Formats: sequence, structure tokens, C-alpha cells
Amino acid sequence: MSIFDALNTSASALTAQRLRMDVVSSNIANAQTTCAKINENGEYDPYRRKMVVLESDKKSFQQYLEKASRNNNSSLGVKVSKIVEDEKPFKLEFNPNHPDADENGYVRLPNVDPLQEMVDLMSATRSYEANITAVNSTKSMLMKALEIGK
Repeated sequence: MSIFDALNTSASALTAQRLRMDVVSSNIANAQTTCAKINENGEYDPYRRKMVVLESDKKSFQQYLEKASRNNNSSLGVKVSKIVEDEKPFKLEFNPNHPDADENGYVRLPNVDPLQEMVDLMSATRSYEANITAVNSTKSMLMKALEIGK
């Protein structure tokens, strides 16, 4: 086990939470985008909310055991496995004057809920701050360990 494993673990979490904040920011920025991409029918679809899927770098006991037996220095942590689109249906709003309104006067709006996005953003920010605290604590412990050697 390396003395830098704790730093590497926190660093991977910082990277993942930063990406999570970027995706939430993109969702908020596109909350009113009615023409984001072309579907299989050749028509424009509204923006679809995106979500980050996080997972552990190591998943099974067998992988932990192999790491320990090889004395592998790769650290454990978190990684972004994928970014998925939310499959919730689009919101419908009656606005016959909108250029993207259908023949009934309804406009399909993105499935982005700004309140939910703000909660996700606050959660990612708090996780980021917690990992910054962990990095600072680890640095402090390493500095104290170096002072012992003086």
C-alpha cells in the first residue's frame, strides 16, 4: 500500500464530481432547448437530460485479492462509467405561437427539471468539498510524518 493511495482515491473522486457538475451545468443551460438533435424520423427532438453513472475502480473481492497478491500500486477510487440520457418523456406546453409548436399548438420541451438539477449540483459540490477536505487532511498527515523524521 502506497502512502499516496489516499490522495489518488480523493483525486479520482474530485475528477468524477467535477464531471458531474459539468453535466448538471449542461442540463441547466439546455433546459429550454427544443431542437437539440435529429431523431430517426428526421425531426428535431428536444434536449434530453444527461446523468453521470459512477462506479468503483475495483468491483469484486477477487480483484482486491489479486491487487494485494501482486502488490499492485494502482489506487482504488471512483470512475465515471458512462453518461446516460434520461428516458423520461418530454414536457408538453401549450404555446401555439412558438416556432416549434405542433399542429395542436403544443411544444415539446426538454425533460430537465431545474430544481432537481440544482439539488444534483449541490450534492456534487458537497462531495467535491468533502474530497478537498480529505486531500488536505492527507497532506497534513504526510507533512506530520515527515516532521517526525527530522
